[in-house]
Amino acid sequence: MSDTSITHQLDTAFARQGENPAAPAGRAADFFALLKPRVMTLVVFTGLAGIVVAPGDIHPVLAFTALLCIAVGAGAAGCLNMWYDADIDARMARTVLRPVPSGRIEPGEALGFGVTLSVGSVLIMGLAINLASAALLALTIAFYVFIYTMWLKRRTPQNIVIGGAAGAFPPMIGWAAVTGGISVESVVLFLIIFFWTPPHFWALALFRSEDYARVGVPMLPVVAGDHETRRQILLYSLILAPLTLLPWVLGHAGPVYGVPTALLGAGFVALAVQVLREARPEGEAPVYTSAKRLFGYSILYLFIVFGFLMGEHWLVQWGLVSL
Repeated sequence: MSDTSITHQLDTAFARQGENPAAPAGRAADFFALLKPRVMTLVVFTGLAGIVVAPGDIHPVLAFTALLCIAVGAGAAGCLNMWYDADIDARMARTVLRPVPSGRIEPGEALGFGVTLSVGSVLIMGLAINLASAALLALTIAFYVFIYTMWLKRRTPQNIVIGGAAGAFPPMIGWAAVTGGISVESVVLFLIIFFWTPPHFWALALFRSEDYARVGVPMLPVVAGDHETRRQILLYSLILAPLTLLPWVLGHAGPVYGVPTALLGAGFVALAVQVLREARPEGEAPVYTSAKRLFGYSILYLFIVFGFLMGEHWLVQWGLVSL
């Protein structure tokens, strides 16, 4: 997409706001947008899964507090990401309308907002819950901001692979909020999200590769090409599908979780195969139909997998099924 098209999108956005991007009502929405609410939803859900399936009890008020801290911490990391990446966001069609590059929020405001929420969420988690969960939350924020955003994202095509660890911590944080530590079970939950992230994000990167190429971000499609990205998506999908069955294999979950998860994993791999089959020889126009399907499916996939994990846990607690 040309710079003229991006400018047109920005002008259109301001027009919809009555050409007053600093309006008070709009500013509240813009500060909320800095928290990346869509990403936060997934983070909160997987963090909740860690709280629910962890052994032991936690008072509902404390559980809500822990979940709120996870949400705010994740939002703070997203806010700092938007602050740091404002220069490239302003040149990408997918991100040009974000609050900072569009000028609706000043960079200093975004920085202060993100730092305040980061420190506050970690402090409250440590004071109200326990030090282990607070330490993991601090590690998550620091990893996303310093390791992924500031170091990896603009330097290596493995940015998503390594940086994806930040998004995989929430169930471990939830688990630690209940138990005061980590265990094999929580590490398995971490690994599921860790190996889910590359095929999920590379599916998006395939049909947004021009954006990344324009700003010099070395996403895999830009550096390794379309075909290699599709191959890597399939490889990670082949690891992910059996990995999601580990809770069942290790006896931490039963068939209520395992059977539908196996079917969902087969669907994930089938879509990844379709993505690879849509690869075209160099010089031909690429096709992204399956990549877009896989991207959408991958979001639903993770919600359903963790939903079944929590659902079976509740059924066991109510005595309706046994592991």
